[in-house]
Amino acid sequence: MAVFFVNGTEVTVEKNQRLLRYLRDTLHLTSVKDGCSEGACGACTVLIDGEPIRACTPFTDSLTGRHVITVEGLTDEEKKLYTYAYGEAGAVQCGFCIPGMVLCTKALLDRNLNPTDDQIRYALRNNYCRCTGYVKIMDAVRLAAKCRREGVIPEASENDWKLGSSVHRIDVEEKVLGYGKYPDDWYLPDMCYGSAVRSQYPRARVLAIDASKAEALPGVVRVITAADIPGENKVGHLKHDQYSLIPIGGLTHYLGDAIALVVAETPEILEKAKKLVKVTYEPLPAVHNPPEAWAENAPRVFDEEESNVQAYKHIARGDADTAIKNSKYVISQHFETPWTEHAFLEPECAVSYIDPDGYVMVLSTDQSSHTTLHECKLLLGSDKVRVQNQLVGGGFGGKEDMSVQHHAALITYLTGRTVKVKLTRPESLLIHPKRHPFWMDFTMGCDENGIIQGVKAKVYSDTGAFASLGGPVLERACTHAAGPYNYQNFEIEGTAYYTNNPPAGAFRGFGVTQTCFATETLLNEMADKVGITPWEIRYRNAIRPGQELPNGQIVGAETGLVETLEAVKPYYGHETGQACRHRLRDEKRGRRRRHPRLGPLQADRGRRRKGAYLRGRFVHRPGRRHGARADDRHEYAADARRYRL
Repeated sequence: MAVFFVNGTEVTVEKNQRLLRYLRDTLHLTSVKDGCSEGACGACTVLIDGEPIRACTPFTDSLTGRHVITVEGLTDEEKKLYTYAYGEAGAVQCGFCIPGMVLCTKALLDRNLNPTDDQIRYALRNNYCRCTGYVKIMDAVRLAAKCRREGVIPEASENDWKLGSSVHRIDVEEKVLGYGKYPDDWYLPDMCYGSAVRSQYPRARVLAIDASKAEALPGVVRVITAADIPGENKVGHLKHDQYSLIPIGGLTHYLGDAIALVVAETPEILEKAKKLVKVTYEPLPAVHNPPEAWAENAPRVFDEEESNVQAYKHIARGDADTAIKNSKYVISQHFETPWTEHAFLEPECAVSYIDPDGYVMVLSTDQSSHTTLHECKLLLGSDKVRVQNQLVGGGFGGKEDMSVQHHAALITYLTGRTVKVKLTRPESLLIHPKRHPFWMDFTMGCDENGIIQGVKAKVYSDTGAFASLGGPVLERACTHAAGPYNYQNFEIEGTAYYTNNPPAGAFRGFGVTQTCFATETLLNEMADKVGITPWEIRYRNAIRPGQELPNGQIVGAETGLVETLEAVKPYYGHETGQACRHRLRDEKRGRRRRHPRLGPLQADRGRRRKGAYLRGRFVHRPGRRHGARADDRHEYAADARRYRL
């Protein structure tokens, strides 16, 4: 037991627990956000005796006699100050990190009303922001300090809402003060909790599910399996290829596949019950990367598919082969880009209940409430579903797919209960789609003046366990791989492969970042060969209004690449980008760097490195979708010079 103070009020806590859980679950002080529960992100920052502390780290028994302040406990004057400063600076986007940032700002300014930039950075060092890049948050801290020094909180500098005006966001106050609702901030009467039992194998046949011990545990509401689903069991963006729950006899596709849903009265009972669900598997060989996916006699990720090819794209314009052959300078390189995590601060969460009209109401945090509505209707076999989007704590493409929304809807439909379904941070990292990793071979030819004559490329992507948006991502990766330059000889062939890795889907850039990384790096190298600067080679090749891009698109009068290059020219120096270029050059010369461990993304940890990188030589046996005969055998000797991000 502990007695301490929260926002000036004495509280007595009988059960020893993390401070975060007490503040949120008992006092419902929801400005204290739960981003990781591991002391990493800083979204749960509070002040304890004036010091910023992440609330997910201390236990309540250690707080006897101490004073805890949350954003709810700020004075009215302080609330007005920080709402103004963060709104005026444009420092608020998704808002999930902002209450923690505000308390760090208060702690700093309570001691120092004229902080240096280094002192501001130090004060914010333990708090992550995924949206803003910190620049505007630092502006907000400086502005708040100025207001406190002068003793005046001005009105917003612009409030006319005319085109071009820099007005405060309409949701600034609710995000700064933490009363805006994300799904996890809802605590409704008689609410229970749901979570999925997930596959222990990336690829296995589910032979049996025994939930009897879990169902017998006091406090368990229900265990739901695929047999209980009243409608269509599969969901998916453009292709319904993802089981909501793997049925008996069904094939798992990655470690995140849901086998059963457990519903319980408390989160503690829920975790105990999940461990009591026994699933019998027939483990099967998994597909870890594209070379394994296209190999002869490779296991099929999907029983119902003829191959592991998820999507194929071929774009050709002009005669790239002849243009490259006749070029004075030719460079060929191999490039690899990795999986990328979206790292939004708010883990996926949904709350579902029966509304007064008898509809299943889903409170969701996703990037397409209409898609969620459509998928939930199909799953339940009913049109009596409504979806209301709450605040979204960052998405960047990673919240376009189904994660917990459909599971929450299913639980409410079958039990009639209000339920909260939330992913832990490790679950979120495993389950939601990532940026596609790409393997790319590019060849570029230029004349003696650095004018691009032609580009030819072959690319592969790992779309993981499901289609998601793998097809459109591949299409854009190929369509825009040529870059914003004026040349007419271009050819690219791209293939996306299913594997038993976590799915890959939408991410800002949508495939273009991967292939343009290759094109832009080749331009840097080509500039060295020609003897001009990277700026100059881009300026000479830049697309102008009325010209045609290599993909056939005619650019309009609004195209401003040339003007952009001219604007940065006074600030461009020959040292620009040298550090990165030297690093890449070191790799080419054999000065190998250690690569960081990839984390829990590969299907089999023992084969992580094989799952991440292609070997120096690989064999591709294309099928008919590649425009080749069944007996064709294409061998590619990867250039010893290669780039990895």
